[in-house]
Amino acid sequence: MKPLDTARPRRQRHSVHLRRTQAQRGATAIEFALVFPLFFMILYAIITFSLILVAQQNLTLAASEGARAALNWQTSTSVDDALTNRGNAACVAAKQMTATLVKSADCTATPSQCGTGMRCVTVQLSYDYQTNPLVPTLPLLGFAVPARLSSSATVQLNPENIQ
Repeated sequence: MKPLDTARPRRQRHSVHLRRTQAQRGATAIEFALVFPLFFMILYAIITFSLILVAQQNLTLAASEGARAALNWQTSTSVDDALTNRGNAACVAAKQMTATLVKSADCTATPSQCGTGMRCVTVQLSYDYQTNPLVPTLPLLGFAVPARLSSSATVQLNPENIQ
């Protein structure tokens, strides 16, 4: 008779343990439901800002490549015409560099005087990130995301070698 008596409390302990386990499953689901949005926001913020940094780096590289392209000789009739042609070539080269990631970057190449008798061409790229985000912006991240990304590079030209 003893073996039967000891079996009963074991069954009761097993059923109590089973009920606790089932109750914990609900608690785990609730904890997951509360914590998951926070973890998702952190992951999404990391991805968003990583892509913003990659786009900024792409604009910086493209501006410097555009400035290098302004060093190439262009056919022209005057110094101002040569600077305009070099600026146009710089923007073409810069836009080719940004075409893979940032498709709608605005480019301006501005010739100017710099130093004593030297001429400069400044290539400036800007991208309206607020209008064309690389990934959709979540409502809480909107205030931390920049509206515009921009970069510029300047190259100095000797006036004797412009035409």
